[in-house]
Amino acid sequence: MASKSKILIIGGTGYIGKFIVEASAKAGHPTFVLVRESTLSSASRAKVVENLKNLGVNFVIGDLYNHESLVQALKQVEVVISTIARHQLADQDKIISAIKEAGNIKRFFPSEFGTDVDRGHAVEPAKTAFARKAKIRRAVEAEGIPYTYVSSNLLAGIYLADLSQVGAMAAAPPTDKVVILGDGNPKAIYVKEEDIATYTIKAVDDLRALNKILYIRPYDNIYSSNNLVSLWEKKIGKTLERIYLPEEQLLKDIQEAAAPVNVVLAILHSAFVKATELYPNARYTTVDEYLNQFL
Repeated sequence: MASKSKILIIGGTGYIGKFIVEASAKAGHPTFVLVRESTLSSASRAKVVENLKNLGVNFVIGDLYNHESLVQALKQVEVVISTIARHQLADQDKIISAIKEAGNIKRFFPSEFGTDVDRGHAVEPAKTAFARKAKIRRAVEAEGIPYTYVSSNLLAGIYLADLSQVGAMAAAPPTDKVVILGDGNPKAIYVKEEDIATYTIKAVDDLRALNKILYIRPYDNIYSSNNLVSLWEKKIGKTLERIYLPEEQLLKDIQEAAAPVNVVLAILHSAFVKATELYPNARYTTVDEYLNQFL
């Protein structure tokens, strides 16, 4: 049985990073997390750090902005997964430089975990974030670094927990009224963070994912806003007041909101209002309709 690759996660104490680290450790990969010394002693990160310690991961002291420490960390592993925050996306060129110098990395996963940035359409400020990710993709390819890009769509913990309520960031879906962007008909894909992490780690040693985009699109998790609200109404046995927010108002809200809310709103606009579909007027035959011919 082939040994499992050694994995370094950069940004492993962050939101999506901690899920990736846990999935890696539980899957039996020798797992390393690049951290600053200040992170290990940070009160705000204490719970996450303790959980990672209990998983038996290896903490490597280093910094994205310290080239020598980054190279030394990379030399200990075979695969590097970046889960750094949105404001650091452009700085992944430092990881690319370190990978080139280390010379031993067999797979790089840049920080993506969202929309396929080569196909998505977004307004500012999400447009700039998408462009940064796309620029990193092109740099990885230009350097000939083996890669896998993970397109996981909408994070359930952020966008599903409150039914994508504008600016709400609530811990649970509403039970009285709900704001629906646009007409509520475009479909989006929701994926639980733990599932994103599981599929990402499974792709690490899978040659089928080499130099490819890993699309995480569970069929049963594809919902329009209208259908999603109907599903929630059925579960709570109550009809919610539906308030439809026109695109013009949403665009105004995006311009007026402060970061990071404006970015979240722009992503919601991309997912629920400006979702594009090739040949939208070409209607396909559903499985349900096809089977009717045999009745």
